[in-house]
Amino acid sequence: MSQNTTVRNPDLTDPKKVGPKPPYDQDKIPHPGSTTEMTPKPDHGEESYKGLGRLQDRIALITGGDSGIGRAVALAFAREGANVAISYLPEEEQDAAETARWVKDAGRRSLCLPGDIRDEQHCNDLINRTVQEFGTLHLLVNNAGFQMTKDKIEEITTEEFDRTFKTNVYAMFWLCRAAVPVMKPGSAIINTASIQALDPSPNLLAYAATKAAIANFTKGLSKMAMKRGIRVNAVAPGPVWTPLIPSTMPEEKVKDFGADTSFERAAQPAEIAPVFVFLASNEARFVTGEVYGVTGGQTPY
Repeated sequence: MSQNTTVRNPDLTDPKKVGPKPPYDQDKIPHPGSTTEMTPKPDHGEESYKGLGRLQDRIALITGGDSGIGRAVALAFAREGANVAISYLPEEEQDAAETARWVKDAGRRSLCLPGDIRDEQHCNDLINRTVQEFGTLHLLVNNAGFQMTKDKIEEITTEEFDRTFKTNVYAMFWLCRAAVPVMKPGSAIINTASIQALDPSPNLLAYAATKAAIANFTKGLSKMAMKRGIRVNAVAPGPVWTPLIPSTMPEEKVKDFGADTSFERAAQPAEIAPVFVFLASNEARFVTGEVYGVTGGQTPY
């Protein structure tokens, strides 16, 4: 017996044709940068990300949650059902408020926590305030990062080197140390590493070194934390169009940023967030100590 079937075309999209390609018409902007100053505007999944309830009623703390990858992750987590606390620098208040608005639009609660994660006590306070507000903590995303480009090692001051490690590595350690004791089995920590960890650019010497440390820390902590049933993984993006780029890189490099990937463009934050969702969800319950490359075909992982 034959059956009548309707053949439909699948929803296929050529990834090389998604998102703007360089050259980008972007001026240099002051650090730490703002989404409103970017041309073109980054895509955080505002119009495209659809949640499936994979993080229903989870409590998440995301550092650097005001913009870029952090905003995309906050938006995705909220649409998956999570309540979200957002850590950011005080000067990033405008971007943070916009992230909080998207979390609330998803029907979830948000908590804005301004401050500098280079301060150990502030990191402890971030965990404590999240637990006080929501009752617990299930997901910690260590995403905030600092970088500056320098062509010669003698141009890197001790102050700048210290700031890079305090923001990218020390804060991650302080936050994990405070978070692990309050997290229950089934919780997860996700760190933001980078392709720079294994394929460093000379002009990002300090930043690349911190990202290598993050990848190593992730693997070490994963074994320790699994004794408590907590998974620890990292996401290692390649070039991503965020405020960090035009606020820290030379204009000539910003113009062609991401052109050397297989996609001939930089990633949009919305293209990185789904990996964080997977690692936060029960679907990744057998995944720990991994570093997931999302590099546009450049991955060394």
